[in-house]
Amino acid sequence: MDPILTLIGALMLVISIVLSPLSSRVGMPVLLIFLGVGMIMGEDGPGGIQFDNFELAFLIANLALGVILLDGGMRTRAETFRVGLRPALVLATIGVFMTAAGAAVVARWVFDLQWLTALLVGAIISSTDAAAVFSLLQGRGLHLNERVSATLEIESGSNDPMAIFLTLMLVTLIGNSGESATWAALIMLIKQFGIGGLAGILGGYTVVELANRIRLTPSLYPLLVAAAGISVFSATNALGGSGFLAIYLTGVVIGNRHVRMMPMILQVHDGLAWLAQLCLFLMLGLLVTPSDLLPLLGSGLILALSLIFIIRPLTVMLTLWPFAFNRRELSFISWVGLRGAVPIVLALFPIMANLPEAQLVFHAAFFIVLVSLLVQGTTMAPLARKLRLEVPAGEDPYRRLPLDAPAAGDHELMLFPLRGESWETPRRLSQLRFPENTAVAGVFRNRVCLQPKGDLEVSSGDMVAMFATPGVLPELGKALSGRHAPKYLAERAFFGDFVLNGDALLGDVEQVYGIEFDDLPPELSLAECFARRTKGHPVVGDIVTLGPVTLVARATNADQVTKVGLKMDSSQNR
Repeated sequence: MDPILTLIGALMLVISIVLSPLSSRVGMPVLLIFLGVGMIMGEDGPGGIQFDNFELAFLIANLALGVILLDGGMRTRAETFRVGLRPALVLATIGVFMTAAGAAVVARWVFDLQWLTALLVGAIISSTDAAAVFSLLQGRGLHLNERVSATLEIESGSNDPMAIFLTLMLVTLIGNSGESATWAALIMLIKQFGIGGLAGILGGYTVVELANRIRLTPSLYPLLVAAAGISVFSATNALGGSGFLAIYLTGVVIGNRHVRMMPMILQVHDGLAWLAQLCLFLMLGLLVTPSDLLPLLGSGLILALSLIFIIRPLTVMLTLWPFAFNRRELSFISWVGLRGAVPIVLALFPIMANLPEAQLVFHAAFFIVLVSLLVQGTTMAPLARKLRLEVPAGEDPYRRLPLDAPAAGDHELMLFPLRGESWETPRRLSQLRFPENTAVAGVFRNRVCLQPKGDLEVSSGDMVAMFATPGVLPELGKALSGRHAPKYLAERAFFGDFVLNGDALLGDVEQVYGIEFDDLPPELSLAECFARRTKGHPVVGDIVTLGPVTLVARATNADQVTKVGLKMDSSQNR
């Protein structure tokens, strides 16, 4: 192996990582920086590297996407399926068809293509990219309400099989026209979803059993999960199913079962996912020749903007209207139809099949991804905050260490740094309210470990070590949170000054607060008010306005609001 090539590859990784902090400063997605470094090092840039090995690129891209989807699946909580599964699946199936059809109409017009080739372009750019969505949602620290975040994450993780099916079907039809190709495409659809779904679930449970039954060095558990996930991915592809769907579902099963050393697995896989994204976008940047994109500037921009401003919003509005989304949520989901690496990878199919317009299709897909990352990726976080879709979130532990002892059960050692204005004034440990089945293990201050006595005062700069289970992490994080947040996300500003139980009756609220709810039966509970408004699937942050009173869902259990914040109209308090 040429040492110069390995040196250049390593330097590209270093440059990309060093430049990544710029993304938060200038407001652009970090994936765009990786892509830009690859293009600069390519044949049109100062690097001058000529890379046109599409077979190798296809192999690397598939492995990288598999690692990214496995990590994303492990971070998808099963509880989110309660509110996000049905709308996400509609978007991932019918929505992909509608997006592909709409994009095909525009592509046929702007590129002067045959209908089948135009449909191929539409199919390639029809799916949102899990890598880009996961990266931006997690990297920007966005804590969106559960209905929106669950729908986006599940959609982006499950719409790849439909896009792959459409792409392969159209590649087959263009290369081998005839009735047999149509039957082959229908069989392919069944195999993609059927084998992919079954293999993913079975693979997930198999990995869980493997990890829990054998004793390994702790550092080997993350590698076991990664290797097993790639095995499921590859085996599913070999059987004709969707490897992308399989490895995502494998991750979902693993992430929602008790797995030994899970915090360490997640920590290592976070790094593996970032490495996969780095390599993927650097390679795709090398693969494209920027000068070849210039002739597509006008027509490509029309298609990209049509996809962002017309096709995606129209698809979202037509498919999600039966579900309990309000206008702000629909607007955000419409905007976050983010295209990333998946369309570029799918655009490699026609090149490998030697189709006539393959280069045009590849460059069109690449151009649309660039525009999507620039326009949608840079505005995603500001738009979420402008639409007030964020909900208050607690502090995440600085470190989580599994105890891995039978007597400890699921308990972990979690380290929480105390920071922010709320901890400037010292508070006694006895004054803090922690969830049940938790205990303070110690307090670290100036490299000294202090015994956690009740009269010990803690303040900003201290590190609190807690024994707790993962289930109480959100509540524990809020108890120890001191992060700086916008004023409207402060607990009182967001939820109100009064906290009521979800089973409180409207009649009782009327008597206590001296207000009247017109045309509503007094025996109706607050939880039932939310159930009516959200069609039975309320989430934290949902709002119900009743005359001068605003009710905000503060806590939920399954499909029931258990705690409600109450905010009075300021005019009522004068």
